[in-house]
Amino acid sequence: MSLEKGFNLTVAGLKLQGYSIAGTTTSVAFPDADVCFDVAQGLPFQIPIPNILITHGHMDHASGLPYLIAMKSMQSQAVPQVYMPESLVKPMSDIMKVWAHIDQHEYRFQFRGVENGRDYPLKPPYFFRPFPTYHRVASHGYTIYEKKKHLKPEFRTLAPAELGRLRKEGVTLDEFVNEPLLSFTGDSKIEFFDTPDVRRSKVLLMEVTYWDQKKSVENAREWGHIHFDEVLPRLEQFQGEKIVFIHASARYTTAYIKEIIEARVPEHIKSKLVLFPRPM
Repeated sequence: MSLEKGFNLTVAGLKLQGYSIAGTTTSVAFPDADVCFDVAQGLPFQIPIPNILITHGHMDHASGLPYLIAMKSMQSQAVPQVYMPESLVKPMSDIMKVWAHIDQHEYRFQFRGVENGRDYPLKPPYFFRPFPTYHRVASHGYTIYEKKKHLKPEFRTLAPAELGRLRKEGVTLDEFVNEPLLSFTGDSKIEFFDTPDVRRSKVLLMEVTYWDQKKSVENAREWGHIHFDEVLPRLEQFQGEKIVFIHASARYTTAYIKEIIEARVPEHIKSKLVLFPRPM
């Protein structure tokens, strides 16, 4: 593994690529939907991705935007679409102006402020919807939805021949359903979990920064983060297939975190929990 390529993880059929250690680097790409959550300090694996979703403006999540935009410009790629909290649009644009002055080059980019609950397009059949998160600064999480076509419930027991006959008669047999596929929290206190579609997501990428009593729940909440003690009573509420933990503090080794999960999580839930690959 390297910062250049990130770690690869396939979970519940979704292929992810990225890196996440609290205070150092957080960025995870979902290439099938042409989308990347956060950009860390700017990493080469992000360059082909045309849609960037910034959760908040802290440097370990967003400082790489000038690098990423410059690399895309150098490779004559289309103007990247970068979505972020509305309050970030002006300061991030000002940062790009400074870099343009330093580089003596005019960069093209599109920074767009987002609203919670509003739908934004991605490559079909995908789109995304921001949801509220609760960090120390303005922040959003994002859910990627897949638009799927299903038979209406009243037709699901019919034989194929009967369905074919009804279609020829012009009967509308199908309906479109928006399925929450992948949610990404960025940095947030546990209250983000109150959003129903986050709990229903097939895969939830969720920050858990602190894992033992060396840092208390109160410490975590003071800094806008999550402690594993807050996660445990919520696990039964999750209706999707997998929770992927990201953003663990570098004070914990991967082996130690897995020991905590093994010791503290009920047996019937353990198979739902995944720790995003880490270098330690």
